[in-house]
Amino acid sequence: MEGIQLSVEKTGSKSSISIIKVGGYIDTTTSSELEHALSSLLKAGSFNIVIDLGNVDYVSSAGWGIFISEIKGIRERGGDLKLVRMIPEVYEVFELLEFHYILKAFDSIEEAIKDFERTLGPMSETVPVAEVDVDSPRRPASARPESTLAADSGRTEGLEEKIRKIIAANPDISTIQLARTLNTPAHGNIKVGWFALRRTLKNIGLDSKKKRAMANGVR
Repeated sequence: MEGIQLSVEKTGSKSSISIIKVGGYIDTTTSSELEHALSSLLKAGSFNIVIDLGNVDYVSSAGWGIFISEIKGIRERGGDLKLVRMIPEVYEVFELLEFHYILKAFDSIEEAIKDFERTLGPMSETVPVAEVDVDSPRRPASARPESTLAADSGRTEGLEEKIRKIIAANPDISTIQLARTLNTPAHGNIKVGWFALRRTLKNIGLDSKKKRAMANGVR
């Protein structure tokens, strides 16, 4: 496997939030580098941390173990650790291990920062996320054209209907397959973020294969 790439950036009022951007694979060989970067921040008194996993293709148990082992101490010191931009394959393992009950995960750095703002207060000196997240393949909502945002807000009902029809035809479809199906000409090439799709599925009561099967009369 390839190695790991790490970089640390600061944002927020008085640089109160640290962003660790990770690339490559997080396994038993490379996890020590991530652990060192995280430990250095904690020793320096930085307890508000965002881990950007947008360029990470694989996380082993050793990698997940780092986040889980540190989260209690971080929260006891009034901070938090949030994960952002996981690719579907990584998120699927994250959810399978039920770590979503322990760690917060977001589609973008901007969303994670806003979540910090709820407890830390407004961050007037916050570095624009568009600058922090320069390598992101998915632009944050604030960086998207207003016309696109308007189109998104106006298509919610249509999106839910498309999702229902796809699931009715294939109750066993996974969330990853659902996202790929939506992004085809037959369904209008709709691109939906992983977490946004999960939220939509939850809102319409179809966020598990069991619920999808029951909704379609499949036992």
